[in-house]
Amino acid sequence: MGCSSLQQLLHSGGNAVRRCQSLLGFHTVAIALGSNLGDRFANIETALRLLEVPQALREGPDNEAQVSVIDTSFMYETAPMYVTDQPRFANCACIVETNLQPVVLLHLLKKIEDVVGRVPTIRNGPRAVDLDILTYDDEKIDTRPEDKQHDLQNLTGELVVPHPRLAEREFVLRPLNDMIPDFVHPVHGKTIRTLLSDILSVRRVNEPPMLKVLPFPKYPFAASPTPYGFPSVPPTVKYWIVSSIDSTGTPGPHRTHIMATLNVTPDSFSDGSMYDTVPAALEYVRTSVESGAHIVDVGGCSTRPGTTFVSENEEMDRVVPIISAIRAQEREDVANVLISIDTFRWNVAEAAVQAGANCINDVYAFTGPDYPLVQASAEHLLKMRDVARRLSVPVVLMHSRGGDVRSNKNYSHYNGDLVRAIQSELGDKVEAIVGGAGGVRRWLVIIDPGIGFSKPVDAQYALLRNAASITADRPGNRLVGYPLLIGTSKKSFLGALLKRPDSVGAYKGRETSPHERVWATAATVACAVQQGANVVRVHDVLQMRDVVATSSAIWSGLDS
Repeated sequence: MGCSSLQQLLHSGGNAVRRCQSLLGFHTVAIALGSNLGDRFANIETALRLLEVPQALREGPDNEAQVSVIDTSFMYETAPMYVTDQPRFANCACIVETNLQPVVLLHLLKKIEDVVGRVPTIRNGPRAVDLDILTYDDEKIDTRPEDKQHDLQNLTGELVVPHPRLAEREFVLRPLNDMIPDFVHPVHGKTIRTLLSDILSVRRVNEPPMLKVLPFPKYPFAASPTPYGFPSVPPTVKYWIVSSIDSTGTPGPHRTHIMATLNVTPDSFSDGSMYDTVPAALEYVRTSVESGAHIVDVGGCSTRPGTTFVSENEEMDRVVPIISAIRAQEREDVANVLISIDTFRWNVAEAAVQAGANCINDVYAFTGPDYPLVQASAEHLLKMRDVARRLSVPVVLMHSRGGDVRSNKNYSHYNGDLVRAIQSELGDKVEAIVGGAGGVRRWLVIIDPGIGFSKPVDAQYALLRNAASITADRPGNRLVGYPLLIGTSKKSFLGALLKRPDSVGAYKGRETSPHERVWATAATVACAVQQGANVVRVHDVLQMRDVVATSSAIWSGLDS
């Protein structure tokens, strides 16, 4: 189903994903956000939430003020500029639609800075949060007297739009390029993409790289009410460096994180009934953490071929006690391990996060198991999106075509090109999940091509070989830049390969159980590392950690 069809379903349900930008009196504004004091990521999330409640911040009656965040960039960690003796910044940007005039919006941003905790400091010095208007429609604005507009002095309390230093700051241009690469700068007459390319062409070789990062919130967390109409934002427990961006502007060495697979079910294809008790599950978690797992994915509803979904209550009863038990462990490394909840149900996702999960992993990318998509798929997406947005958790969005992984394998519409199919079909969903009012922050999204789900067996080897292309920076690709998770562990496409005789008849082929596919899995994990996967989802953590470490050393020269 194409983008227009998904958007039509979302709109027909009475919940538009995007506000119409041509609404009378509304303006499209780009805003930069940065923080290098305290919990940087929580500061930025708090500022974004405050942006959307202008009535609670502005003095005097004004029930007409509206601000809606409709897009966000990736999150970056950057070295300080101008004043270098200070902590590294977290930087991002957002696009808002608002009926506020420029100066009124500026005053709102300064109020938000005060509320989040900015304290007076030296110019370009440390701050809890800093917000700057970068563009306001395509207008040119300068509130200074005309005789003061010849330089960049006398800016305090004034507004100059586009931001006068936008073209010299990579930490501003790169987030803008994530969202509006083709926007033409009203003064320079160049697109954001071109301005970024210009600054990279003269970047110093030894300049510190920008780092793309993925923050995880701490749960369980007892949110307290704020005076502004939303609950307090959870603190950050950990963040991953997803990739570095070197002096040429191209992605540098990456780290591949290991996701351990904990199925607390009696019927999963690989380890059904092995870990469906609390003691057995905890032993797997302890062993996985000792072996190098960075996150543990807990699932209570099998998606193996031919399975029947358990009830929502049963799934919840399986996963919540396990997650709570992990968080209650005496060993600090086990109790504090990152946890992902593998579910497509919003009630299960919310209960699991409240119990201690830090991430949602959804094999249907928020649209549920129906295929082709129906109105219920759109309603499902909106509910899952709301849970993820409220809880501020990362989400893994996988490409699949419905609940029966053995069906819907016809990709003739794409001439059999699985990369293009994933970019189109998963791109539709990601665009609906990230974009528009209520969207999930772009920096919290990981994508999964869905190896083994609704795909022809033979085509999946080529898909693995070309996995880096899924997120490549190419025209029309809506998955550009997203972190990539690849899960191949012990899947049936490997069994199909292993039972084939070789071309000269020396090897007759053999039937294999999932437990006998460890070496085959290792080959695919090595390929995933080579293709730039940021996460690999595996069952055998110790063995696959060795594969990741060795492959990383070969491909990037870095220890994993």
